[in-house]
Amino acid sequence: MAVAQVISLSPQRHRADVLASEGVLPVLPALAGLLPAGGLARGTVVTTGEFGLLSLALAAGASADGAWCAVVGVPSAGVRAAAEAGLDPGRLVLVADPGRGWPQVVASLLDGFDIVLLRPPERPPAQMRRKLEAAARRFGSVLLVAGDWPGAHARVQVTDEEWIGIGAGYGRLRARKAQVVASGRGAGERPRSCWLWLPGPDGSVTAATGIAASAAGTAETTGPAVRAGPAVMATRRLVSSG
Repeated sequence: MAVAQVISLSPQRHRADVLASEGVLPVLPALAGLLPAGGLARGTVVTTGEFGLLSLALAAGASADGAWCAVVGVPSAGVRAAAEAGLDPGRLVLVADPGRGWPQVVASLLDGFDIVLLRPPERPPAQMRRKLEAAARRFGSVLLVAGDWPGAHARVQVTDEEWIGIGAGYGRLRARKAQVVASGRGAGERPRSCWLWLPGPDGSVTAATGIAASAAGTAETTGPAVRAGPAVMATRRLVSSG
């Protein structure tokens, strides 16, 4: 889909039910405790480090609640992977390559979509960041950045992980436990952390309890005999694409 066609879709978001919504977009229950407002505050910038399942999971709760989402600059992101992460394909637009004028594309999408998930092709200069931050504030959208963004209101990142289901070079990957840490400005300055299934054995993102795992369950994930199920393979592709 051409960028011009994508931007032309923007007015679809401006319906009475969207404009009358609260100032916080909901997130999955497992992620709510990490964010000071319990969700994604409209008009803010949130970063996730590398692009991966965490990026999509942060948008999934709002998408399921009726929010429109755009994913920009992530050629590896597909509708199937997004849908498996919980996003509504009917309210999702993918812009794999926004081109050299990507800041203008992102600014236009912020006008029309509740969440814009962006992987910048380059480190944006301060002036460009300020313009996009202003656009997010003006339109009440959330700019979800897979990458570095100095001055972001919140940072949510995977700091540790445990792959579950394989032994000493053999077995089948079934799930991943990930320690997720969030920090930010103001009320979110104090870091918060939790362990999540990202994804769990059934492919969902939920809180993980009893993180201590046996040596057999947390062995190295490399080795020619390792096999993974479809959901976990999709996760590994998303993580490695960052």
